[in-house]
Parts: sequence; C-alpha cells; structure tokens
Amino acid sequence: MNPISIDQEQQPAGFDLLGLPVALSRALADLNYTTPTPVQARAIAPAMAGTDLRVSASTGSGKTASFALPALARVLAARADGDKCRSIDQAPGDRPARGLVHGPRVLVLAPTRELAMQVAKAIDSYGRHIPGLRVATVVGGVPYGAQLKALRGPLDILIATPGRLMDHMASGKAVLQSVEMLVLDEADRMLDMGFIDDIRHIAEQLPRTRQTVMYSATFGGAVGRLAAELQQPGAQAIAVTNHTDTHEHIEQRLHWADDGRHKNALLDHILTEREVEQVLVFTSTQRDADWLADRLADMGHHVASLHGGHPQGRRTRVLQGLRNKQLKVLVATDVAARGIDVPSISHVINYGLPMKAEDYVHRIGRTGRAGRQGLAITLAEAPDAGMIRRIQQFTTQDIPVATIGGLEPVKPSPRLFAPRREGFGVGKPFGGPKKSYGAKKPFQRTAGGPGGKPQRPRQGGWER
Repeated sequence: MNPISIDQEQQPAGFDLLGLPVALSRALADLNYTTPTPVQARAIAPAMAGTDLRVSASTGSGKTASFALPALARVLAARADGDKCRSIDQAPGDRPARGLVHGPRVLVLAPTRELAMQVAKAIDSYGRHIPGLRVATVVGGVPYGAQLKALRGPLDILIATPGRLMDHMASGKAVLQSVEMLVLDEADRMLDMGFIDDIRHIAEQLPRTRQTVMYSATFGGAVGRLAAELQQPGAQAIAVTNHTDTHEHIEQRLHWADDGRHKNALLDHILTEREVEQVLVFTSTQRDADWLADRLADMGHHVASLHGGHPQGRRTRVLQGLRNKQLKVLVATDVAARGIDVPSISHVINYGLPMKAEDYVHRIGRTGRAGRQGLAITLAEAPDAGMIRRIQQFTTQDIPVATIGGLEPVKPSPRLFAPRREGFGVGKPFGGPKKSYGAKKPFQRTAGGPGGKPQRPRQGGWER
C-alpha cells in the first residue's frame, strides 16, 4: 500500500492543540516553545497515535522534537497504566532483580555519536518534568563500563549508533524484546555508512507489533525498500521540505580558485571578515581536516578539527568549545558534523566538496538555524566542476558565482549548466555578472604557501 501524503500547506497549530501530556507541556513552556514547526505539527499527533511514519524534513526543521515528544508521551502513558519498564523475565508487580538486564521501551538509532548525543540532550530537556526518567546513550568510541551500567537498570529510552548496539546485543547486555517504538533518525545517512545489514539485524530482534518511525532526506531507492521491510502497510508519509527548497535563510556563493594556494588565500580572507561569528569548514578527508586546522591555528585562529578518527572524549570537548564560543572555526568531515546544532554558526565553507550531492544540502543546513541568516560558501577548483553540476541538478538551484576584489581567478571559470527544471528540458550554460567583494590587499602568488597536497598534520592546536 502506498504511503499517505500530508498536505504541506497545512498551517502549524499550537502545542496546546496537539494533546501532549502536562509534563511535556510544562517543559515546552520552560523552553519558551509555543508554536510547533511544520514537521512537529504534522508528525506529533500521528506518532502519538502509534502510526508508522516516513518523514522527510530538512536540517534544522525541529524534527528531533517531532519524535522525542511522542516517545516521552508513550513512556508517560505506560507509567499511568502501571506497566513499569522491566526485563522480559520479570512479572508485573515484581521488584527488579539485581543483575537483570532491562530492555528499553523506545529505541532511537542515529548514524553518528554527535547526533545520538544531541538527541539524548533534547530528550532530557523535554523530559525534565518526568520523575525518574531513564535515558541511556550507547555509542562507539567511549568505554563500555558506563554503558553496561546503564543497560542493567530499568530503561525508558535508548539512543544508539548501530555498531555499538550490535556489540552489546552480541554480549547479551542489550535486550530489545520490550521495544514498543523504533525511531531511525537520518536513515539515508545510516545506509550511506553501510549500516543497512546492522539495522535489519537489530529490527529482527524487536517485536513485530512495534511502531516504526523513519526520518530521511528521501525515501527513494534503498531507503524506500528498507522502509517497506520495517514498517506496516499504509505507513504515513509526511514530506515537509525537500532538497529542492530554496533555503531562504541561507545565502549561497561559489568562488573559483586557480589552485591550492589561491583557495587558501580565499579562505584566509573570508575568515577575517567582520560578519564572521563562527565558521564550520568542511573537508573531504580526515587528513585534510587535521592539516587545515593546524594551518589555521598557526595563523592565530581559535580552531579545532573534528572527525571520526578522534576519540569520543576529544570530540565532546571540541563540540562544547564550539557551543561555548571558545572556538571560532571548526574544521570537520561530513560524518562528524552530523548532529551539530549551533545557532551561532554564521558561515559554512566547503573547502573540500562532498562525495555526494545530497551531502551539500546537509552541510549548508548547519548555518541559518533558529531563524538566523547564514552564508554558505563553496571554494572550488576546475576538477570540482562535475560535482558542482551534480549539486545544482540535485537542488535544482544555481549557486551564484562571486569574486573577491584582488583575489579574482586568473584561469577561466569552468562552464556550468543551469539545473534541470520542469518544462525547461536540458540545461543551458549560464553566466552573467559576478558578485565582487573587496579584499584588503591584492593576492600575490608567492612561494611558501601550502598549495600542493596536504602534508602530515603536526601535533598541537586547540585543547591538545
């Protein structure tokens, strides 16, 4: 059966009209949340009713609350019925036995540690008025001891990355037979990271009568097939936004660079502009992230790198430094940046282009959050023209070409084609005047800059 589509023109209602429990309404009032976002207004009610959902929503749309609030409502409803979270061998009314493993009522799967921790923080915030709420996070890169302790006691909600959860399942410490609600956050990213078999194995251990809620940028291809496997027939589809949205709070620019030295000069100039509050710089590889962070640190920037090769403790300190504004620049890879929600990020800079066009949408969505204006800048060289074309075709939007006075490229800019739009057929070359932004001094190509292949990163830098 085809999923039911929700009218995107429906206007959001107030939280008070969604039938949330009093404890959750109080928490929202504490946070000064009065009006739900479109995805919250459309997803919360059916999720609370136990309906399987397929939700497409853009980054920064408030999707975490759209499943966190129904998950907490389920916990409260179970407590009202007197059905405490217990192990599968425990009879109703029995006191928990020492040493038994207690399964969670709600399981949330996330692709990365950062996103899992962000979800856990949100659930703790929304559940602040629920006495004795037990939320555990099981992710890779951290010691097993604390996680094993959390899995032993009564547990309401478990947030996990698939790999580490599989480890605990194999050891018998993670019992999932009591799960009533499964949430897959950023399902497309989990499949990109090769977790499809892990997700299937985890789902096989859950009750078939569970509710399954999936969030993804798209439900085509492998993600759609997985949804059909995991969800009940007639799952409800809610498409609030998609990759062709205009990102009205984000201005996009494309700067062509002649070579590596020229690209570094463009980056250095942008980082010194007055409008820069905090910057997220994306690289293509972990090695590039470390190298570029060291280079910017040598220039006096408060900077750190963030990627999957770092231990969890360091990644946590770096993110905390970003939120506390101890850091002005964060250099990160795509995987590590998932889950970063810092409203003060004013600029996103694509120093290295993404491997997939859809990752561009997730990258630029890190700025322009919470109603603020953001600027997304892509620094590209001639070999990057193919990816730029694919990004424009994927988003059906042009990325305006801009220049900085004194840093204009010498080489001719590669020919790009306008994105394919309905009724226009094959795209045609586009050009037009380029925006120009004044530089402090002319760019001079002199010896001594990096310019070539990044060298091995040196030790040192922020918080090391």
